[in-house]
Amino acid sequence: MKLNEKAFALACAAAFGIVWLVCSMVVMMLPDMMSSMTGNMLHTDWKILGWQMSFIGVFIGGFFWVLFAGVTGGIVAKIYNNLNSK
Repeated sequence: MKLNEKAFALACAAAFGIVWLVCSMVVMMLPDMMSSMTGNMLHTDWKILGWQMSFIGVFIGGFFWVLFAGVTGGIVAKIYNNLNSK
């Protein structure tokens, strides 16, 4: 079975875009809880830094995550198709 590389890349980009938006909304609504959770996941103290999130930052960050996820998804599909064809 071959993957459609463009469709897989778009699916990855869309999935990451949705996750980015949901995560950004949770950070905006519950900044203290998300700061603690991020600190626990990364073994750091993020409460000192605090969250500095703007709508333009959400848009710019989301754009780059979607772009990165799409390119990565395309590469993964291409590698998968090459490995699967042999």
